[in-house]
Amino acid sequence: MLTVLGFAMIATFLVLIMLKKMSPIAALVLIPALFCVAVGQGAQLGDYVIEGVGKLAPTAAMLMFAIVYFGVMIDVGLFDPIVRGILRFCKADPVRVVVGTAVLAAIVSLDGDGSTTFMITVSAMYPLYKRLKMSLVVMTGVAATANGVMNTLPWGGPTARAATALKLDAADIFVPMIPALGVGLLFVFALAYVLGRRERKRIGYLTLDEVLVPETDAVLVAAGGSKGAGKGGDAAAAAKATGAAGGAAEGDGFQGLDPNRATLRPGLYWFNAGLTVALLAAMILELLPIPVLFLLGAALALTVNFPKMTEQKERIAAHADNVLNVAGMVFAAAVFTGVLTGTGMVKHMADWLVGAIPDGMGPHMALVTGVLSLPLTYFMSNDGFYFGVLPVLAEAGAAHGVSSLEIARASLVGQALHMSSPLVPAVYVLVGMAKVEFGDHTRFTVKWAALTSLVVLAAGILFGII
Repeated sequence: MLTVLGFAMIATFLVLIMLKKMSPIAALVLIPALFCVAVGQGAQLGDYVIEGVGKLAPTAAMLMFAIVYFGVMIDVGLFDPIVRGILRFCKADPVRVVVGTAVLAAIVSLDGDGSTTFMITVSAMYPLYKRLKMSLVVMTGVAATANGVMNTLPWGGPTARAATALKLDAADIFVPMIPALGVGLLFVFALAYVLGRRERKRIGYLTLDEVLVPETDAVLVAAGGSKGAGKGGDAAAAAKATGAAGGAAEGDGFQGLDPNRATLRPGLYWFNAGLTVALLAAMILELLPIPVLFLLGAALALTVNFPKMTEQKERIAAHADNVLNVAGMVFAAAVFTGVLTGTGMVKHMADWLVGAIPDGMGPHMALVTGVLSLPLTYFMSNDGFYFGVLPVLAEAGAAHGVSSLEIARASLVGQALHMSSPLVPAVYVLVGMAKVEFGDHTRFTVKWAALTSLVVLAAGILFGII
């Protein structure tokens, strides 16, 4: 019964948000509350929620102060050189823009934190997507999928959890998986190229006469026109280009890149760069808990860059919307995860899935684990999968001579899909900053992310890693 209700609860949530019948926050709170009552455990709802909130509170604190910290760094101009470099590479060509998004997300993912990756990637790429009128779900989908592949780094979380759960060395799990993960990343870049071609076909091929917006608006001119235009473009293509430029000048455009904005602190550039590098290094070395690091970093960044109290209040107010949206989403997700775990739905769902594996598949448990990692890491937290389900799969594999190392490696392939799960707090940073509906992001991304995971699995099998 709990198994059926667990799957029904998740399905109800996904359908309602993808059809935009409920907001994610409302769905994350009301649907699990309703199902908690349906299983006859309504009296324990408060305990489940408090327990869920307690587990996710550090994550919410980390995201709140991380948004403030990186928001300040964007305000003071720390990322302007990165954006200039990306713009010069992209040259307003949609193909280059999408591929640049994938490359940037993959590089920034080296810090092992999804929220940081999404904040930097969206901050750099959002103005360009808006100016060229490109699809923002392409940006969020590519960034999430690239980060999902890179999330398998030993300090990213899943590998460490798998190593801990099965009492293995993280390096023994990760290092042999590098070729398969490399193939997965190449697939993401190829996917970005294909999606970029689709965007180019939709909006035309444009170039920027001026890479950054000066005091006047940048001019977009048609290089090859849209599909069907002549060699030198045509009036319609030029009009489309001019319209894209003009539309961006009003509203969102390149506001974040205004070279004359009052918040720039060029004299403190190297201080801010050093502070950011030190913060990321401390995070990777785990010198302090990540929420504490971002709390200290945000306080120091505000104090040094904006010593006046009024300026600090203005900067905090400027980023308050993002902070409130993301923190609210995380605490709402705590209700969902709290009910799933507290009622025992997660355990029953996992047991049912493991029990449904035919005996004849025993010798192929690594393949089974890889396939199961897609839905299981999407519908439950990494903690639930790696500490609750993976040991059971490893035990079943051991009975048929499959090593726990193979099982552990196979368990990583679902991470490309996992990063778009509604139970991952970082994805709300991504869609929130990109101003994309979570349902739209889910509808667009899930198929590509699942395909990427299957490519990693196929590569692992082909290379004899899994």
